[in-house]
Amino acid sequence: MKLGLLFAGQGSQSVGMGKDFYEKSKGFQAVFDLLPETQRNVAFEGPGEALADTRNTQPIMVAFAAGVLSELLPALSKLGIKPRMAAGLSLGEYSALHAAGVFDAETAISLVTKRASAMAFAAAGIDCAMKAVLGLSRALLADCCKAAADYGAVQIANYNCLGQIVIAGEKDAVERAAALALEKGAKRCVSLPVSGPFHTKFMEPAGKQLAEIFAQTGFGGMQFPVLFNAVGREKMPEETISDLLVRQVSSSVYFEDTIKVMASAGIDTVIEIGPGKALSGFVRKTDRNIAVMQIETYEDLQKVLLQLEGGAV
Repeated sequence: MKLGLLFAGQGSQSVGMGKDFYEKSKGFQAVFDLLPETQRNVAFEGPGEALADTRNTQPIMVAFAAGVLSELLPALSKLGIKPRMAAGLSLGEYSALHAAGVFDAETAISLVTKRASAMAFAAAGIDCAMKAVLGLSRALLADCCKAAADYGAVQIANYNCLGQIVIAGEKDAVERAAALALEKGAKRCVSLPVSGPFHTKFMEPAGKQLAEIFAQTGFGGMQFPVLFNAVGREKMPEETISDLLVRQVSSSVYFEDTIKVMASAGIDTVIEIGPGKALSGFVRKTDRNIAVMQIETYEDLQKVLLQLEGGAV
């Protein structure tokens, strides 16, 4: 078995996340206690509006992933299993880097807390929108975005999987690009809740702030490869992790490409860590030869370990 780890991003959060882990796992509790009490309460009790605030979502999601890893990685080691690759969707990239040993949990949480503030500041005052466009090619959707330029800025934000691409930017431009996409044969355009035009040029100021933060941050070596959102592959020797993380906030997320790279590298099983099953769905739509498991609850963790121990994947 060649195992890959996938980490959910913003939008997957749900009220109550981590509560059962916190009650049953001392390792998870130690990591989650790195968050302020107010954020732990938001994760466990809500309200949903507070949890959806990117300044809360980002550190909570990364703390959740790091807490799960505090249980999962030692358990995998006992089974003689070592992850071969990791990736995350947007915010989840920081969890993947933590899993690979680049950041400890405290550093990862601190970085995404600062990232969230920078992104919220960059998004302030922009009337934005985000839509998932289903059933249209990359090239045709890129043409739609260009044709909508008179209405404002709109870009492709995420290449999620075959047949699902997300656009984001100024609201009028997004609406126009979506209308053009339907005219060109898109099956549907689905509005997504968003608090900023993430993964567009509007996030470049956030990237500049992150560059300054990363200059003061220590980066460890990767114990196994991480595939990066901005390029959909491993980093090249001339590329740095910090530069790729800076690019990430204003670049398209090449997640479909990431899944294909995992498949070509022989990854035959992935574990999605985080609330929801969005990434598992992307994997199934991109390569059905990859077996998928999810860890959202403490019970999920036990089931996954039993499956791995018995070889039933």
